[in-house]
Amino acid sequence: MKKTLIFGGLLLSAVLTYAQANISPAKPQSKQIIITGATIHIGNGQVINNGYIAFDKGKITAVGEGAAPNAAGAEIINAAGKQVYPGFICPVTTLGLIEVEGGAKGTVDDEDTGDLNPNLRAIVAYNTDSKVIPTVRSNGILLAQPTPNGGTISGQSSVVQLDAWNWEDAAYKTDIAVHLTWPAAGGGGRRRGPVVAVPGAESPDEARIKSLDAINNLFAQVKAYSEAAPSIVNLKLDAMKGLFNGTKKLFIIADGAKEIIEAVTFSSKWGVQAVIVGGKESYLVTSVLKAHNVPVIIRETQTLPARDEDDVYLPYKLPKILQDAGVLYGLTGIGFWRQRNLPFEAGQAVGYGLTKEQALSMITINNAKILGIDKTTGTLETGKDANLFISEGDALDMITLRVDNAFIQGRNINLDNLHKQLYKKYADKYSLKTD
Repeated sequence: MKKTLIFGGLLLSAVLTYAQANISPAKPQSKQIIITGATIHIGNGQVINNGYIAFDKGKITAVGEGAAPNAAGAEIINAAGKQVYPGFICPVTTLGLIEVEGGAKGTVDDEDTGDLNPNLRAIVAYNTDSKVIPTVRSNGILLAQPTPNGGTISGQSSVVQLDAWNWEDAAYKTDIAVHLTWPAAGGGGRRRGPVVAVPGAESPDEARIKSLDAINNLFAQVKAYSEAAPSIVNLKLDAMKGLFNGTKKLFIIADGAKEIIEAVTFSSKWGVQAVIVGGKESYLVTSVLKAHNVPVIIRETQTLPARDEDDVYLPYKLPKILQDAGVLYGLTGIGFWRQRNLPFEAGQAVGYGLTKEQALSMITINNAKILGIDKTTGTLETGKDANLFISEGDALDMITLRVDNAFIQGRNINLDNLHKQLYKKYADKYSLKTD
């Protein structure tokens, strides 16, 4: 029986990985590469027509208009009529942590038992062999922030680049944030429903107060611990020290206006840098967010509003509202495989007030700023990492996006994926066109 189970497991693993056996991480950049003749979207609102971009040893060395200088010995990529973009960045995702949604335990590793787990590091569970990752990066998403779930404090997250042999190779910036789910207040909302009182049971309000007390007590302990510099390391408290010295941010999941105000007040009280994740009702409290310099990571635009009485198009309009209010905002999607739609959700906001370049910034430089990696990526500027891709059309439009080449730190990555392989397989069978 034991031998049968082992054989079955090996067979399943072989089936899952066979289709991607030929997709390996790219080798380091060996010579200068110059892309010429393209429309270059810098990521900060600037667009260069008939431009060039050069990079060597993984770093961008020149960007400009017209003919590229010092092209001798370089590999030239003629991108006339095409678009060049910074690699898209996906924050707050379970990409690489979940392989089969709702599947066997071995395919899901995004949370652990317990309610307060700040010492858990999502990056050590990040699976670089996930067959979902190549399908996502084929749409221009080159960096991500695998994030833990579960409990009130779920753990720490890091930023990874999406072409690596293992999690150590993938690490782009480690342990940048601690993730907190703010206790939700009761009351209306499309998905909240009525609260039914159970005799003798703890009421929702009592449970919420208890949870808030536990959070405040933990932060008091961390502050005292960080100031005392004890000789014995407490892993939970030590993991949160970075919140008090500015090396980590506190990502707070909060949707309602009341919860957002409470979360901002809480972070201000403890002197930590906060980021609101979700923020469905952030449009109601933009003055609070701006006054405290708290950014918002919007969790998808292709959804319904939180309340029945809200404008049905409110989720599409939210980026524009935050833009006009001067609040820094980024965008993520739901789950893991749906992150491939990230550029299209950004593009949807263009129909509701954003310019195309503002929508692009939302998933490039804005996300980079929020994650604290804007010094090395997020825009196509000299000195930054060569994280970029070439598209035949508008990368925010699902009809015209077609990524021809993608580079992570100058490495020309393999854009094959399971979906492309399956399409080719059955296109051959039924004599369909593959281009």
